[in-house]
Amino acid sequence: MRRRWLLLVPCLGWLLEPVGGMAQEMLSPRDSRQLLGEVSDLLEASRFVMPELSRAGAPLQENFRQGLLTLETSQRRNHTGIIYRMLLNAKAFLHLADTLPKPADFPEEVDRQLNDLRESIQRLDGHFRASLDAQEERALGADRDNLKRYADDNRRLGPTSHEGPRVVFLGDSITDAWNLSQYFPGKPYYNRGISGQITGQMLGRAKPDATDIGAAAIVVLGGTNDLARGVPDATIRSNLEAIGVLAQAGGAVPIMSSILPVNDYHEEASPRFRRTSLRSPERIEALNRWLRALCSSRGWAYIDYHQALIDERGRLRQELSADGLHPNGEGYKVMAPLAEAAIHGAIRTTVRRPRRSR
Repeated sequence: MRRRWLLLVPCLGWLLEPVGGMAQEMLSPRDSRQLLGEVSDLLEASRFVMPELSRAGAPLQENFRQGLLTLETSQRRNHTGIIYRMLLNAKAFLHLADTLPKPADFPEEVDRQLNDLRESIQRLDGHFRASLDAQEERALGADRDNLKRYADDNRRLGPTSHEGPRVVFLGDSITDAWNLSQYFPGKPYYNRGISGQITGQMLGRAKPDATDIGAAAIVVLGGTNDLARGVPDATIRSNLEAIGVLAQAGGAVPIMSSILPVNDYHEEASPRFRRTSLRSPERIEALNRWLRALCSSRGWAYIDYHQALIDERGRLRQELSADGLHPNGEGYKVMAPLAEAAIHGAIRTTVRRPRRSR
């Protein structure tokens, strides 16, 4: 039973959303152990005061307890994977407690106990996210945005006047995997995608990897990794708008791309290919509506990849991706003419003087 729940629980996308608005705070080892113990005790106590919760929540509470025992005996220094699974089970337990029907005379003491559990899970969620941030900072060091990736290529680029308007594709893995020379032969289009990046990191690269190399236009495609990593929509919107403003300030035309749709059609091949749990189609559509409106209000170009790639269910068409997230060759064939049309239209209507890369 325990293994089955550990497989099922991560498929519930809402569990990855923060429980509340509490700030992220990384706790000391002693405080984190104490907090985990408090959550474990509250899970056990809460389970026994609600008969239905006692039955439905038993596997979740046991999973959390087993995780705690593993932490106590583990010699590993990095425990984020274990805490991640424990947090998922605790959130699922709390969700059950919130959704199960309660009698009219539900005891106030039990209600206070559930609120204590909620606050403790909030703190645990903040600790977990802060731990991830700390690991990322240690892994990337001072180069959080991976500016080194294209630094040499940027230095080798010469003046832009001899090749025509220079276009930079700024994005994550979807851009990184796009062979621009194959789909736009002979065009001065430069790929500046980096797999795994979120919009905040792309914002940090917009100047050195795009405007500083004389880009006449910047095709921006990002946001899907933000969704998977729990970045709030407001932050995604702020980052994307800032990239566009920075592009304009640097003399480039912003061409903003819709977030691509996803699907779960390949999940039988691997549980990793269940994409909608981490990238809600509803959130994708909402962000795309906002992005389209932003581009309209600011006079920026907008590429609607989403509408061109979806099937009748609003999911990424099965034949256009092998994993439900990244386009395959057929997917890029759909995207390429849309990008070309947007680039042509944006540059044609913009009068620019040739300038040298800095």
